[in-house]
Amino acid sequence: MRICIIIAGGTITCAGKPLAPMPADRFAGAARQLLGPTLAATFPQLDLHFDDGLRFDSDSGLLDSTDLRPGDWCRIARRILTGYADHDAFVVLHGTDTMDYSAAALPFLLNVFDPLGLGRAVLSKPVILTGAQLPLFRETSDGLVLNAGGDGFANLSGALACAALRIPEVSLFFDGKLWRGSRAIKVSTTRFAAFDSPHFQPLAEAGIGVWLGHAAPLPGPADPRLALDDPSARAMATAQLDAVEASIEQHPVVELPATPADHSRQYPPLAAMIDAAVAQGARGVLLTGYGEGNLPAGGGGIEAALRRADDAGVTIMVGSRVIGGKVGTFNYAAGAWIAGTGAVGAGDMTPVAAFAKFSVLSAAANHNGWDRAGLRLLMQRNLAGECTGQDRLVDGAVLRPGMALKSACGGASLDNGPDGLVLRTGDGRPVWSLDRPGRLIMRDAPAFVAPDGAVLWQSDARLPGGVLILEGDTHPVLMLHDPAGRIAPLKVAPIRDRGARPGP
Repeated sequence: MRICIIIAGGTITCAGKPLAPMPADRFAGAARQLLGPTLAATFPQLDLHFDDGLRFDSDSGLLDSTDLRPGDWCRIARRILTGYADHDAFVVLHGTDTMDYSAAALPFLLNVFDPLGLGRAVLSKPVILTGAQLPLFRETSDGLVLNAGGDGFANLSGALACAALRIPEVSLFFDGKLWRGSRAIKVSTTRFAAFDSPHFQPLAEAGIGVWLGHAAPLPGPADPRLALDDPSARAMATAQLDAVEASIEQHPVVELPATPADHSRQYPPLAAMIDAAVAQGARGVLLTGYGEGNLPAGGGGIEAALRRADDAGVTIMVGSRVIGGKVGTFNYAAGAWIAGTGAVGAGDMTPVAAFAKFSVLSAAANHNGWDRAGLRLLMQRNLAGECTGQDRLVDGAVLRPGMALKSACGGASLDNGPDGLVLRTGDGRPVWSLDRPGRLIMRDAPAFVAPDGAVLWQSDARLPGGVLILEGDTHPVLMLHDPAGRIAPLKVAPIRDRGARPGP
């Protein structure tokens, strides 16, 4: 297995006083000389290549992650795409200050999604970001030596061991745990356990050996033609990357926090910041509110600013400042007015993931033909495991009693209640139901199965490897989509004919 170790920068590559990233070729040479024999003995099945060719705008050519810009995500992604055909996995050495931002952005740069959030060019190999709280090497009068008291070697070797698991997604390895990249956040500047994931268990862990965690990894491409191994898929990803790189820093997304202030003023501070962001050319504004995404209403000044932003064509998303926060449907009186401004909720995405996803998708919108409404829906859909998906069942998934699907626009719902399955419009009106308890199982076609195993209903429409997606609001539609882009709508019978078997 051939693994490319991309040297991007960060504390793990630093030396000297004050600490600063050393030139990439010097770091790569030290790694080969001082670590090569040990790594070869530990991982005899791995062929390691230290890639020192990535360059950033700095004196050393490496990235001090404090100075990370969105365009730097594109540089890392391009390096991966350029070497994709020649390697089986990638380990990116990155600074910890913004490692979670890069780990959240890369899934949207290395995958291409259609308007429904289905992958059309899909990552098929591991991409693991890692780094260290202390440098990997120490400068002495005799040259560089291994910093035995640091965490760099353990993180590098752990990342390599996890790469051998071939989990096909972007992840982040630190202190023995492999986190989904779009779910991780930095939580400490002093502990070796610098990262955590509030809503998602580790994908894998390393200790005495390496083992898969409790969280299910992404499945990877549903068809070989969709994998980045295929030159056509890789060309599609490269074309999207070109478009993102050309625009991501010209029309940025701006994150603004809600903080205690006198919001009853006619022109409160947060409203002034929203107007300023719009005036400076922001493409989107991410507001980090309290609790479930609540924002102070005050005298209506913030609401007015959000409406002005919406009128100016700026997309607004509301997240939560709470580490384990989840934005609902703005139920509290303190935030119920938000829905009327055109803003959308970030669900259970971390603010880091929401910012990275928002930035990349906004920059890719014109290239991919997404209008503002389409962008809003994609921001609420689970594309690469960054949030809990509510609008679909994938192959092998089960909708159990007490669970529900909700369309991405937040309107229609398919509720699996204690008495059965009910499809409702956005205003709560039932349009179809199955009045016996059971579970909805998605395989080649959806089937509703009773507790005793009897099949109460099964669609006649079948698409191997299909995904069941709930769309719409006043007219909810259940649709099957397959990897080739084929669509099979499920025309369920009206509720007055609930005894009839729904047809395809």
